[in-house]
Amino acid sequence: MEQYFTNQPAANATQRTRIAVSLAGKKLSLEGAEGVFSARHLDKATAILLAGAPTPPAVGTFLDLGCGWGPLAITLGLLSPSAQVLAVDVSERARDLTRTNAQRAGVSLQVGCPEEILATTKASGGLDLIWSNPPVRIGKKPLQDLLLTWLPLLKPGGEAILVMGKNLGADSLQKWLCTQGFPTRRLASKKGFRLLAVSPA
Repeated sequence: MEQYFTNQPAANATQRTRIAVSLAGKKLSLEGAEGVFSARHLDKATAILLAGAPTPPAVGTFLDLGCGWGPLAITLGLLSPSAQVLAVDVSERARDLTRTNAQRAGVSLQVGCPEEILATTKASGGLDLIWSNPPVRIGKKPLQDLLLTWLPLLKPGGEAILVMGKNLGADSLQKWLCTQGFPTRRLASKKGFRLLAVSPA
């Protein structure tokens, strides 16, 4: 099977899976698909971010970086319906699922490939908030490149909330982000995961 961070065409009906989940206190029946991260349930890391992240502002431009089937973006849309919520993923299959799931949840999102969302972000003047369970298995250097693409788009006073497994290098990532000029503090440590808050450079 292809890795979840590669591009794949949209999943047909037989490839889709049902996901029963509660986001922002709302019980939802959403869809996953093979080849998209955590295709059958809400993964532990994302659940930790959702439980521990500060409440997002009422308005602003928010980004779900590496949206998968969309739980972070949908939660942002439910919590802050007046915000502009963007969702980006390299996988067409993931983007298609996020669009479908956002419609099921009754939230408005702008979902696109990196080039599209970068253009939208720059047109909006930057980002007020990033939420991400980043794709650490793409490798250290690609992950660093990914973060250095999006973190500089944070506005003054903005913040990125990242979740990562301690065994996957969360502590070294925190130190590296600080060396790159992005002050990073640990919000929580739970079940082997670190929840990090990153400030703009």
